[in-house]
Amino acid sequence: MKSRVAVDKAGRVVIPKPIRDKLRLGPGDELQIEGEPEHITLRPVRTQAALAKEYGIWVYQGQPSDVSIPELIERERERRMREFTE
Repeated sequence: MKSRVAVDKAGRVVIPKPIRDKLRLGPGDELQIEGEPEHITLRPVRTQAALAKEYGIWVYQGQPSDVSIPELIERERERRMREFTE
């Protein structure tokens, strides 16, 4: 997906929403940036396995792992319950 964006006075660009949605980027997410003479590459920095809900089902979105998927789901449920009760 290609988009054209402008650099503001502070050197910032806004990543268009369709691209943020496709890459599951949100506020506070980190990006790795690589610059070459004729192009710039941004890559999301994923520090842990990503679980995303698709059509009501939790789907693993990360790299292959030896970690138990049910364990990851349970950790995510616990984290969300803590957020909900605070």
